[in-house]
Amino acid sequence: MKFTYFTLIGLLAMLTFQNCKSQEVKIEDYNASLASDFNKQIIETAIAEDNLLTMKGVRSASMAHVAMHDALNSIVPKYRHYAYRTQSPDANPISAAAYAAYSVAINQYPDKKETFKKILEKHISNIQDSESKIKGKTLGEAAADAILQKREGDKWNGQADYTFHPMAPGVYAEFNEHSGTPEGFIFGAGLAAIKPFLLTNYDHFKAPPPPKINSEAYTKAFNEVKELGRFDSKTRTKDQSHLAMWWKEFGESSHNNLLRDLIKKENPNLWDATRSFALMNMVIFDGYVNVFYNKFHYNHWRPYTAIRWAANDGNDSTEPDEEWNNLHKHTYPFPSYPSAHGTASTAAMTVLANTFGKGDNYKFTMVQKEVDSAGFFSGRMKMDPPTRSFSSFSEAGLEASMSRVYLGIHFRYDSEEGNKLGAQIGNYASDNFLKPL
Repeated sequence: MKFTYFTLIGLLAMLTFQNCKSQEVKIEDYNASLASDFNKQIIETAIAEDNLLTMKGVRSASMAHVAMHDALNSIVPKYRHYAYRTQSPDANPISAAAYAAYSVAINQYPDKKETFKKILEKHISNIQDSESKIKGKTLGEAAADAILQKREGDKWNGQADYTFHPMAPGVYAEFNEHSGTPEGFIFGAGLAAIKPFLLTNYDHFKAPPPPKINSEAYTKAFNEVKELGRFDSKTRTKDQSHLAMWWKEFGESSHNNLLRDLIKKENPNLWDATRSFALMNMVIFDGYVNVFYNKFHYNHWRPYTAIRWAANDGNDSTEPDEEWNNLHKHTYPFPSYPSAHGTASTAAMTVLANTFGKGDNYKFTMVQKEVDSAGFFSGRMKMDPPTRSFSSFSEAGLEASMSRVYLGIHFRYDSEEGNKLGAQIGNYASDNFLKPL
C-alpha cells in the first residue's frame, strides 16, 4: 500500500477522532444519586438549624443544584445555563457536580463541613486522580462561586416593618393567643422584598383582590370554612381530616422528598435530575416571595378572626361563633390571602409535571410520616396512614391547596388563588429557564 502525505493526514485525523470519541462523555452513564445525596443532606441540615422557618434551606438547595447544573452543562451542553457558562468538555462530570454542590453547601453551612465532605468523598473516591478530575473540581468551584455571587445582597434574611391596623371587616388582626407567638409578632413581612431566582421581581404575578366581605362569594366561603374547618366538624370526612393534617409539612421538605423518590423510581441521568432539583427549588423559593408580596398587599384576615368577630363585619348573612376553633387549634401569624402553601406546592408540582418527562398524567405516591401537631414548635405527630396517592401532579397541587380549608386556616378563595398563582409561577419557570438546547 502506498502512503501519501494526504493518507497520513487522514490516518492521523481518524486516530484523533477515535481517541476523542473514547473520551466522549455519555450522559446516560451518569445516574442521579449524587444530586439526591446532596439534596437530602442540605434539607436535613436546614431542618435541624431553623426548622425551615427561614428561606435559607430552599435558597441553599437552589444554589447547590444550580451550580451542579451549570457545571454539568459546561461539560456536555444539554440545557441552558443559569449563572455560569464555559466550555470544559474534558472535565470529569462527577468531580464537577460534586465540588459544585459541596462548595455551596459548606459556604452556607460551614459548621457542617465534615458532613458534606463525606458525601463529596463518597462520590469522587472512585475517580482516578487525573487532569480530568482536577478540571472537574475547578469547574465545580467556579460554578458554585458564580451562583453565590449572583445571590449576594438578595435580602433573603431581611426584615420589614409591619404596622397592625385597627380591627375592621376583612383586615388582618393579631391573634397571638391562637398562634402561640409573642404579642406584636408577624411572620414573613420581609419575604415580600426578597430578590427572586426566576421572576422579574417580587410582584411579578399579582393576584386579584379577595371577595368583598358583604358579597355572596365571601359569605359562601365563610360558611364553608366555618363548618368544614372547625375542630368538631360534623361534615368533614375522615379523608378530609387526614389530608388536612398530612399536607402540613413545608414544601421544601415534602417536595424534595417526593423528587428523590421519583428519581429512585425512574433513574434519570444526572443532567436531567439536577435540572429538576434546581427548577423545583427555585420555584418554591420564588413562590414564597411572590405570595407573601400578595399577602401583605391585601392584608386579609384569617377565618379564626372572621368567624369570631362576624357580628361586626357588616354582613348580615354571617353568624359569629365566639368559641370557634379549627382542626389543629392553631393559625399561622400572617395574612391569609392567597395561600402560601397552595402557591409553593402547586409551583413545585407544575415544574415536576413539566420537567420530569412524564407530563401531568402520572401516578405516584407521597410519603409523610410525621407533621407538626399544631404550630411550628408544637411537637410532631405520626400520620396514619403515612401515604397519599395521586393520578397527576396537578391533582396533588390542588389537594395541597385545598387542604387548608379543611384545616380551618384558609377560605376557599385563598386556596384557589394560591393554586392559580403556583401554576403561573411553575409554568413561567419551565417556559423560560434551563430550557433544552
